[in-house]
Amino acid sequence: MIDLTEADGISILRLQHGKANALDIELCQALTKALEAFRQSASKALVVTGTGKMFSAGVDLVRLSNEGAAYVRAFLPAMNGMFETLFSLLKPVVAAVNGHAIAGGCIIACAADRRVMAEQGGRIGIPELLVGVPFPVVPLEIMRFAAARHVSSLAYTGATFFADEALKQGLVDEVVRAEELDDHAIAAAQSLAAIPAAAFALTKRQLREPVLERMHVGSAIDALVVNTWASDETLAAIRDYVARTFKRS
Repeated sequence: MIDLTEADGISILRLQHGKANALDIELCQALTKALEAFRQSASKALVVTGTGKMFSAGVDLVRLSNEGAAYVRAFLPAMNGMFETLFSLLKPVVAAVNGHAIAGGCIIACAADRRVMAEQGGRIGIPELLVGVPFPVVPLEIMRFAAARHVSSLAYTGATFFADEALKQGLVDEVVRAEELDDHAIAAAQSLAAIPAAAFALTKRQLREPVLERMHVGSAIDALVVNTWASDETLAAIRDYVARTFKRS
């Protein structure tokens, strides 16, 4: 499901969950547990990456549509909790975007302090509205933080981008050759880890605490979001999107 290793003070968390690293409740719970373990560890920085051609395809829509409203109501809090845990880490986090980072996969990347993407590695973006689902508060606040200038366009169009255009959209900070991705991401993590830890943590807290506060006061909106995701209309839209996607593939 995930592989968490550590070398020379840098932890590497690699998603290894099925063909697409799709987010389901078990993966979100496993990620939260691994991130909390990293928070408490002596590791100085974290690199998050995927496997093969996939960083993460986002929410497992097939399972969501098959298991229905009860699963939605359990899954969304687990997903939001995982995103918030990642975003709130006070140690350096680097995303090594090796392949497609769609919807929730894009959110994971954008929660990092630095995002490095492999050229010709895949597409990145937030097509939630094209699926027919609204954004929960936590992921939308992460996107507002990471790509404030373009967030409205990114959300409303649902467009996904290859690496060079993703750089222009503010979704990634650097584009490198695929064979150099891991080494480059580790070097970026080491560079951030070289900053005195207390100074880095306090600065990161100052930058992100207003965002976390907005996440925490958004419970009323999130209740509406959960109800919308769990509605018959939305589940039907998800099933239709899944059917159209499989038909194209």
